[in-house]
Amino acid sequence: MLVPAVVTLFFAWGFATVLIDTLIPKLKGLFALSYAEAMLTQFAFFIAYLLVSVPAGMLLARIGYLRAIVTGLVVMAGGCLMFAPAAQAGLYGGFLAALFIMACGITTLQVAANPLIANLGSTETSHSRLNLAQAFNSFGTFVGPFVGAALILRGGVETPDPASMSADALVAVRAAHAHQVQLPFLGIAALLVVLAATIWVLRNSPAVPSAAPNETRLSSFSLLTKRPRLAWGVLSIFLYVGAEVSIGSLMINYLMEPRTLGATAEAAGRLVAFYWGGAMVGRAIGSGLMLRVPAGRVLMACALGAVALVVASSASSGWLAAGSIIAVGLCNSIMFPTIFSLAIEGLQADTPQGSGLLCMAIVGGAVVPVLTGSLADHAGLALALLAPAACYLGIAAFGLLASTGKLDARPR
Repeated sequence: MLVPAVVTLFFAWGFATVLIDTLIPKLKGLFALSYAEAMLTQFAFFIAYLLVSVPAGMLLARIGYLRAIVTGLVVMAGGCLMFAPAAQAGLYGGFLAALFIMACGITTLQVAANPLIANLGSTETSHSRLNLAQAFNSFGTFVGPFVGAALILRGGVETPDPASMSADALVAVRAAHAHQVQLPFLGIAALLVVLAATIWVLRNSPAVPSAAPNETRLSSFSLLTKRPRLAWGVLSIFLYVGAEVSIGSLMINYLMEPRTLGATAEAAGRLVAFYWGGAMVGRAIGSGLMLRVPAGRVLMACALGAVALVVASSASSGWLAAGSIIAVGLCNSIMFPTIFSLAIEGLQADTPQGSGLLCMAIVGGAVVPVLTGSLADHAGLALALLAPAACYLGIAAFGLLASTGKLDARPR
């Protein structure tokens, strides 16, 4: 029962995270935001990884895997519940606060659940096992856009005109349209409470490995100078999440552009599901492929494939542009779990601290999308896609170095 419960966590945080992609165009129109301002939703969400990951690793080392997971579930549920007062008030800042709290919980879950899955079995099959678990995360990201399109983007994207109505009327209109935003998050909160209760019952399971003794924040950061493999992994996670989130966040608006498909908001939201669905299919394939092909080589090939697809989309139009950018999801499929498991190889007792640093690097999802959004405001969405393309080149370099053994320096 333990493994199914932990795997369900991957689905839950994938589902919750991808809903932000359908939330962005809704809030962008409702509050008349620029692309850079709309990307503050991702900044508010992913900045939690910078602030919480290392403390979460320390918490994991102190209370163990399952108790840390329960803590993360409770915090995440609290963030989801905050969408109700944010919608009632009709304030953009309220949604940003709710996203930040929800992300604090998800960060704690990632710090605990990723190494737990990797360590529930032999080291030789850790890459395959983590990719298989992440396939369920991708299933959540595949289902999420359909739900978001139906509940959040139903009826299109409204853009109230502040110049034509009073301040009170503007707040009332925004609150009315924001009401539909809260529904899926309240449902997620209910699921998380059930999961927390289930895992609490299983908290003393003998199958769960013990976490390492608690370490200080300073000693955690010192691992970056001692473990080049981990340092490159941290950089690659930063680049990967930044690229993936940038593309996913802008895709609905990109598919709505006349040069691409000119789709409606709801139709574009449904198409985003296939971007994340590609990741689901690819992870299922990748978990088997990496039993035969070195993980570093697979990572490098997928990263270079992503570069080619992004550039092709940026330089084309119509269904070619749409299909190319959606297909990037297939290349993304194995990146996060493969980078993660490559980076923590050989950490042993330092695994909780290494996990905290890797999850902290997910802050790339806060930084790169804002930069990409700013580029979109000044140069258009097509050229803005070149920012994530550059990120994938850095990931390809990590895959190459890992596959040639050049990152296997002994710790000092």
